[in-house]
Amino acid sequence: MIRNAFRVLLVLWAGSLWSLAAWVAPTLFYAQSDRHLAGVLAARLFSIETYVGVGVAALALLLPGRMRFVWGYIASALLSLNEWILKAIMTQAHERGAVGHLGFGAWHGVSAALYVLACLAVLRLIWKEDFR
Repeated sequence: MIRNAFRVLLVLWAGSLWSLAAWVAPTLFYAQSDRHLAGVLAARLFSIETYVGVGVAALALLLPGRMRFVWGYIASALLSLNEWILKAIMTQAHERGAVGHLGFGAWHGVSAALYVLACLAVLRLIWKEDFR
């Protein structure tokens, strides 16, 4: 029963990761004429996604077969890196013009790449998961 509930939670997390990247964030920027507000809203949603991922990873640690969740741990770590390190760097780059010789756009690209890698890690986890 707990394992099945975890599987549902895992699939919901994967779906929310992909949904946020594929259409929620782009829709915010399309529908909201204030790009700053759209960015603030998207950043908040990405933060929530990070906390959901950390929660799923923490729950996985409590279950038998926790090492089968390695790709989920990697995804959670990538999202955490984005949230607690790159987000601060991006803020500094936005305020100062650059950090480490890279502007906000470049750091945003690094952040987007890490997010896509997290999405791919979760996709691999689900693809390889035996749901029998």
